[in-house]
Amino acid sequence: MTEQSQSDQNNTLDECVAASDDRLGMIEERVNALFNDACRTDKAGGEVRVYCSVADVLFVLKTLRDDPVLQFKQLTDLTAVDYPERAQRFDVVYQLLSVEMNARLRVLVGIEDGDIVPSALDLFASANWAEREVWDMFGIFFSGHPDLRRLLTDYGFEGHPLRKDFPLTGYVEVRYNDSERRVVYEPVHLTQEYRDFDFLSPWEGMQMPSAEHGVAEEAEGEA
Repeated sequence: MTEQSQSDQNNTLDECVAASDDRLGMIEERVNALFNDACRTDKAGGEVRVYCSVADVLFVLKTLRDDPVLQFKQLTDLTAVDYPERAQRFDVVYQLLSVEMNARLRVLVGIEDGDIVPSALDLFASANWAEREVWDMFGIFFSGHPDLRRLLTDYGFEGHPLRKDFPLTGYVEVRYNDSERRVVYEPVHLTQEYRDFDFLSPWEGMQMPSAEHGVAEEAEGEA
């Protein structure tokens, strides 16, 4: 590769980065103009992030979808993040895509444990199973959802596995009972206690032969 071609590639990359930054800046400016002080915005990971309250989330999503400039018409993902140390324990995250802008945008809604979030199903059909998954994994209830049932766990499952305080072993284990001829739920019984390995201890982990031991083996081999 010649120095000229390498220089051309670097210039092209710089132009692409500059164009992406300009696009993100324009999106952020447009969002701020639409919502004024109702939302807060920032940029991270090549995306614009919009923070709004749970009371405004449907208005924000509808405006971002229907705005003739932004046109974020696709909801590509809907999930949540658990922060147990915060008063607003959960962030409900909406990931939007604008084909027209060739850009993604993330809407984040902070809620407390037990808060109810309005369903976005009337705005985006893809919210159907995504909201069911968030309900199943985090226990966040979506009002107005026509069929809010567990999606990934089994019938009768207790708790919500993606909450940070959910035990790694779960609360119950499932097995088929031959005598009762049905699936039964039983408390978890571990066959072995947890072990805490200390690999810095000389009594555990990989043991390296000492220098004296190696010298003694060499002497034996020469003899």
